[in-house]
Amino acid sequence: MPNFVSSRLFWIGLLTVVVALVLPTYVSGYVLGLLTVAYYTAVFAMSWDLLFGFAGEVNFGPTFLIGVGAYTAGILDAHFSPGLSIWLCIAAGALAAVVGGVVLALPALRVSGPYFGLTTLVAVLMLQNFIVVAAGLTGGEIGLAVPDVISIDAKTNYWIALGFMLVSGAILFGLSRSAIGLILQASGQDKIQAGALGFNVTKHKLAAFVVSAFFSGLAGALMVFYMGTASVSTFVDVGVGVQIIIAAVLGGRRTVIGAAIGAIFLIGMGELLRPLGELATLIVSVIALVVILFFPDGFLGMIRGGAKA
Repeated sequence: MPNFVSSRLFWIGLLTVVVALVLPTYVSGYVLGLLTVAYYTAVFAMSWDLLFGFAGEVNFGPTFLIGVGAYTAGILDAHFSPGLSIWLCIAAGALAAVVGGVVLALPALRVSGPYFGLTTLVAVLMLQNFIVVAAGLTGGEIGLAVPDVISIDAKTNYWIALGFMLVSGAILFGLSRSAIGLILQASGQDKIQAGALGFNVTKHKLAAFVVSAFFSGLAGALMVFYMGTASVSTFVDVGVGVQIIIAAVLGGRRTVIGAAIGAIFLIGMGELLRPLGELATLIVSVIALVVILFFPDGFLGMIRGGAKA
């Protein structure tokens, strides 16, 4: 712990938190709304980083877990409101994501490498098709209108999202630095050798999948009650999953904090360059490609200059 407190990673994280805490005093409600979405996206990216960055499993379908959590919470509120409270719907969304994660992980963890990634990608496509087919329940391609929201106040929504991101980040970071995180890293680098040392590789990867599913589903459910709607393009689309993956790699794989920074950067740059239209996507994509190719450790690797966290 003393080594971590004296590291650059700690001070980078602390500076980021301080800036986030003072922002509501100086920026508009529109900017706060943008950051609110960025913070939830950051949790998506951090959750994905736990599974890929540490366990080494390429999950091409992070939006499956996000979508299950978001749509479960949204459907319950849309069809059973006002009988169920928002927080009960959110808890149900997180639970559904965990169950969905276990159902997906059990067969997926039997394979590895590209086959694991393909399995998770197919799960996303199946969920998309289900949403379209069950339009009466899910709202289909039009989207599901959620009658309730947590708050209409921009600052309240901002503080909820920021607090959730900080707590999630602290838990995920602590887990990554624990014995479980070390075992995940060992299994990700050499599964056979890790098993030979007596570690139950499958059990630890399943645990990582469950934790990732919980935070992804919970963030998705909270975001539904911020946006007031659930749609495929927002929560389940493959493009959204790609953005989450890029954010995690761009910020710095195996850091957790880097995933959050990458997510905030992508959303911020996308909004800043919006007047450029389609050119904005190209510019952001080129920046991401350059960083990934020439700085494999992402933004945090560039800032730390190779220093060990």
